[in-house]
Amino acid sequence: MKRLIDLPHSDARTHLLKCSSYYNGDFPNYISFQGILNDVADFMKDNDYFEFKSDNPDIFTGVNYSFVANKDGRFAWRPLELMHPAIYVSLVNLVCSADNWKHIVTKFSEFDGGVVECCSSPVLSVDEETDKAAQITNWWQKVEQRSLAYSLQFSHILHSDVTDCYGSIYTHSIAWAMHGLDEAKKGKKDYKLLGNRIDRHIQAGRYGQTNGISQGSLLMDFIAEMVLGYVDQQISSELKQSSDFKILRYRDDYRIFANSDERCEFILKVISDKLRSVGLKLNVGKTSLSTNVVSGAVKEDKLAGIELQSLDIANAKTIQKQLLRLHNFGRRHPNSGALRRLAGELHSKIVKIKEAPDDLDIQVAIAADIALVSPTTFPAIAGILSHLIAFAEKPEKERLWSGVQKKMARVPHNGYLEVWLQRVTKPKAVGIEFVSDEPLCKIVNGQEANLWVNDWISSTDLKKALDVSKIVISPPENASEAVPPEEIELFNKNAASY
Repeated sequence: MKRLIDLPHSDARTHLLKCSSYYNGDFPNYISFQGILNDVADFMKDNDYFEFKSDNPDIFTGVNYSFVANKDGRFAWRPLELMHPAIYVSLVNLVCSADNWKHIVTKFSEFDGGVVECCSSPVLSVDEETDKAAQITNWWQKVEQRSLAYSLQFSHILHSDVTDCYGSIYTHSIAWAMHGLDEAKKGKKDYKLLGNRIDRHIQAGRYGQTNGISQGSLLMDFIAEMVLGYVDQQISSELKQSSDFKILRYRDDYRIFANSDERCEFILKVISDKLRSVGLKLNVGKTSLSTNVVSGAVKEDKLAGIELQSLDIANAKTIQKQLLRLHNFGRRHPNSGALRRLAGELHSKIVKIKEAPDDLDIQVAIAADIALVSPTTFPAIAGILSHLIAFAEKPEKERLWSGVQKKMARVPHNGYLEVWLQRVTKPKAVGIEFVSDEPLCKIVNGQEANLWVNDWISSTDLKKALDVSKIVISPPENASEAVPPEEIELFNKNAASY
């Protein structure tokens, strides 16, 4: 794998204009934003969005498109944003110009080499893996494996992360990161400064807000790393290099290694103080100290998942038993990475079934309940359900899918789940009309819907390039009834790594 920061500016621009960089989540394979990105980039060339505006976009609400992924089936939500493509392309142009890219590369080199080891610099795949898979592999190698190695040297490990990191970043701190606090303060109205121009782009799509950046794109991950790298620099200036501790940071997640409670807690206080200067604070509820580095280095849900895999092979001979084990695991570790991986692995097993199970209703009911408690598993659970329900006759399919729809309707405010419910009910072999107010679902159904507010744009040609109907790249009715594993799985080669 290769770091984004190591690419030449032109290659970085090409990479950031990929659909998988614009939105790094999972959509059904008939949805793609690549066409819009290409058309907008072709029209705008190397220009700033300012060249095509009639009004400032930051006076409008809804310039970026926000949708929600529910995390627990109840009151925990993850807000995701699809940045306005014109602002996104403009920001990519800005960041990836030759001079600006050189400046950014220099700043990132200054962030490196301190007491905080950054393990989350965006990476891209150099083989058949997806870029997201490469990022996960990077986490496994640089965080989990290195943490285990540190058990030889240290007796204590302290975990903590930032509360609502992307939603809390003070956007003016981007200029502090790019130019230093003194220069940024003196030039806070100077839009020749790169940091201020990045800040202006982010505010443009978010109603002029100075708290928070969009979540869901590689570009925003990269900008978050600018701010967090600046914080790393401030931490290093106070703690200095020492052999009696180590700090690993993966985006907003910190791991502190030392040989006493007192040393860990002192270091955590320094981290907390420096984060507060950019509008961030540590999550007390997710802060934990362990005096066994080996057990503390691997996430609890992953250890439990490894144990479940072993028990699964030995004891759970039927699909119903495997689903029940997965259901029980999901109750103990809802929405965990291990649960998503295990659900994906079970999906790969179920596609090999050739005959309808006698307990089809029961299997469908258990699988749907897993997704109700852990909605982020729904792409994998949708795959499982699609294979199971495909065995039923037409009237039974309608009954089972209607039951699943009614059950999942209990999950409030979850556009992400609705997109995947549409995926499994839209194929001709199922043919159930999926009614939803989610704009993405309306577009797939051929209805009029807006994703981004374009009233601030003066150019008719740019508005044409933003035609949302282009996101549907193939007839959704022609999608396979049973969702194949490759449509939803990040990768297979390194599945054991996360």
